[in-house]
Amino acid sequence: MYKLSFLSTPKFKSMVTTSSFKNMEQRILDEEVRPIFPFTAIIGQDEMKLSLILNIIDPKIGGVIIMGDRGTGKSTTIRALVDLLPEITVVSDDLFNSDPDDPESMSDFVREKFKNNEPLLTKKKKIAMVDLPLGATEDRVCGTIDLEKALVEGKKAFEPGLLAQANRGILYVDEVNLLDDHLVDVLLDAAASGWNTVEREGISISHPARFILIGSGNPEEGELRPQLLDRFGFYTQVSTIQDPELRVKIVEQRAAFDESPILFRKKYQIQQEKLINLLIAARQHLNTVQISSELRIQISQVCAQLNIDGLRGDIVINRASKAFACFEGRQQVIMEDILRVIPLCLCHRLRNDPLEQIDSGEKVLETFHKVFDL
Repeated sequence: MYKLSFLSTPKFKSMVTTSSFKNMEQRILDEEVRPIFPFTAIIGQDEMKLSLILNIIDPKIGGVIIMGDRGTGKSTTIRALVDLLPEITVVSDDLFNSDPDDPESMSDFVREKFKNNEPLLTKKKKIAMVDLPLGATEDRVCGTIDLEKALVEGKKAFEPGLLAQANRGILYVDEVNLLDDHLVDVLLDAAASGWNTVEREGISISHPARFILIGSGNPEEGELRPQLLDRFGFYTQVSTIQDPELRVKIVEQRAAFDESPILFRKKYQIQQEKLINLLIAARQHLNTVQISSELRIQISQVCAQLNIDGLRGDIVINRASKAFACFEGRQQVIMEDILRVIPLCLCHRLRNDPLEQIDSGEKVLETFHKVFDL
């Protein structure tokens, strides 16, 4: 099985600069109040870590749903992503993190300035991770319109919600399988269109809402609606580590982190910075990665033989295999790249009967071997 062993390879030993060291140290000091467990210190759970990393490299993969027992490190691993998230360029005075180079995803406010050739002030901002709590109201998620100001002053006064904050970032829903149905519908609408529309008393406001949707939960507490499950690019099942030596090491690490979080984080400072630089490089080179027509056809053959509904499975596999090839430092997708990611992409798309269990990946791999004649 693939391991996240790139941190010890010579290729990345030269990627840490003096300035990046200073940035990392500053982040450690900034997080003294609420330190985050380092991503590179997490033991095992390679499938979960890889699925999160590939979504950072290509946000259009569509996020990931991580299901598993309590205490398997789901929330810890997801929140550890905050350290790894790169910076993006946003319009300074915009509430929705609009991209100054992408007119199609600009908010109405920024697009109006763009059409009038007005200068757009920009700034660098770290990709945000926004938590969506289970008890959130629809107004908290979608935003609200100040009707009094709209009627009295004739202005559209909009108070942004969580979807606005998460635009071009990550929206994390813990215990996603317990989310209220009306909030599930809101997420489905936003995920399908990439826009959030709020309407109150004949007044309508829309803004871009393109985010990486990450969910976690315990399957014993309930299943996800099929419509929402299909929106996730990846599905990962995590289980409790049974190896006694690894369990002891995990317990020791957690104890060391709880005793002195800042000192513990400094021990992983170099590994964290190497991974950050690797992800930045992978995002920059993703568009140069190629996949042959023959491999594309074989991917679609696998999806057809498994009776996958729609084409989302085909699209996600193509994207994920390119992201994985880029992560490995290759410019051309090979069969092994597809083999590595295809269970993540298809396991949750096989169920036609809601009462069936999600496939562990055996059926997907069996079909893959037949199509690729292995």
